[in-house]
Amino acid sequence: MTRMRWFPVLALQMLVKRRMATLAWLGLLGLLPPLPQAMAQSAPGAEPYPARPITMVVAFPPGGVADLTARPLAVPLERILRQRVLIETRAGAGGAIGNAHVARARPDGYTLLMALSSLSILPEADKVNGRTPAYSLDQFAPIALISSDPTILVVRSESPLKSVKELLEAARAQPGKFNYSSSGLYSALHTPMEMLALAGDVKLFHVPYQGGAPAVTALLGGQVELLASGPGPVLPHIKAGKLRALASWGGRRHPALPDVPTLKELGIEAEFYIWAGLYAPAGTPEPVLRRLREAVREAVQDPQFRAGMEAAGQPLDYRDAPEFRSFWETDAKKMADVVRRIGRLEDKK
Repeated sequence: MTRMRWFPVLALQMLVKRRMATLAWLGLLGLLPPLPQAMAQSAPGAEPYPARPITMVVAFPPGGVADLTARPLAVPLERILRQRVLIETRAGAGGAIGNAHVARARPDGYTLLMALSSLSILPEADKVNGRTPAYSLDQFAPIALISSDPTILVVRSESPLKSVKELLEAARAQPGKFNYSSSGLYSALHTPMEMLALAGDVKLFHVPYQGGAPAVTALLGGQVELLASGPGPVLPHIKAGKLRALASWGGRRHPALPDVPTLKELGIEAEFYIWAGLYAPAGTPEPVLRRLREAVREAVQDPQFRAGMEAAGQPLDYRDAPEFRSFWETDAKKMADVVRRIGRLEDKK
């Protein structure tokens, strides 16, 4: 009986040996892939990138600069990468909520961030105000800069303020009377106004909202009197005669607003740009980053994308990762200095 019980086991062992010998022979003939290659094809994470939809996080409500950049870009990226590129809005805290979400995301190329210049500002602002930063800049890997534009100072068309000179004179006479909206504390719409207040030695009243689009709505609705905005969200209202531009924070006049002076022209040392750039979490594999860079490089040449950006008033300023990283590091140092000069907001009350 003992010999009968062991017979099936011995037979099975002999069958396995024969099968293994056959597989080895087929491998020698080139009929099977080499063992390491076969293992790589089936190993987790070895799938070709991208193998599923990609999420592009926008840290501000729809209608702002980040959203107006992300949505046109997603269209050609879907065609190039042959996967859906889904826009996910995670607004709040001047962009910190969405930024922090991507900073903590799995670095696999499936969660990206369309960030604004406030990405560099918020960690320094947290430090100045004695808070632990929600994220650090070394948690992001730059992919490409998409656009860069100076903020524009606007008022409603019926406002009695016709120039920056009139604004500063009135603000000096009545400190804190003139209020302005923004996309949040130390955001890309708040910081330039604080720069103007510092340079002009005036006190303005800040009213933060959850994003750029609500900030524009507040101005149009008469809840506030001033706004510093990226050109995209306000140009349609300027053209429609609802808003009037007083100045820009650029180094030169904006091509869409050739009659609007820069603050530098007016003798005010304040320069600020809202830029939009695409990031992945730090630690994303280099081949994945390279594929994303190639895809974005091709996407920004797409006629539909360019038309969409032009229609939104967002001039293209494409820079690949190495140049973008250099630009970002320089801008981050400058913005950190600006935030330190602005100081704690509690001290300004």
